[in-house]
Amino acid sequence: MPARPQLSRERVIEAAVAVADERGVAAVSMRNVATQLGVEAMSLYHHVANKDAILDGTVDAVFAEIELPDPELDWRTAMRRRAGSARETLARHSWALGLMESRRTTGPATLRHHDAVLGCLRGAGFSTAGAVHAVSVIDSYVYGFTLQERQLPFEAVDEAAGELAERLAEGSYPHLRETAVAQAQRAGYTPAEEFAFGFELILDALERLLSR
Repeated sequence: MPARPQLSRERVIEAAVAVADERGVAAVSMRNVATQLGVEAMSLYHHVANKDAILDGTVDAVFAEIELPDPELDWRTAMRRRAGSARETLARHSWALGLMESRRTTGPATLRHHDAVLGCLRGAGFSTAGAVHAVSVIDSYVYGFTLQERQLPFEAVDEAAGELAERLAEGSYPHLRETAVAQAQRAGYTPAEEFAFGFELILDALERLLSR
């Protein structure tokens, strides 16, 4: 029988992320994480202080998965890639949305991430206040869009729009029906297109802020 890998803080956090991915963040407990690892709960205390420390670690692990802005790229491209990476990461770990900005103990990956984002914007010429405004509006959009996307009760937008169009009688809710019919005819349309469209509007607005 192969020897069990040595327990470490990293393995504890990885197990906690796995529990959250499978069962939601409410299921993250010392006992459940220990079970995931096949050990006794008490053994975790050699590596993490308590459940709060585990939650702090899971948030830091999520931030570590988000692509850092590349200093070799222009700021718009860097922010676009970072936003796309954040959206994809939060789709994998949807439970993290409620924790990302709520933890008081910030880990090294989180600090590195925020520093890199601010550094990219400052390097592009944004003032300190302008960089803060930019991060605030970008993250609000990414988090809000991801949350909305997660709540959608369908996968194919065109199919859902077609079903809605069929339910709406001719002459009732004319603008909604018109839009539903148009969307139903856009085969292959995905929320990713909507995300990109909205994000470009934000970048355009920030470009104007930068040029003032």
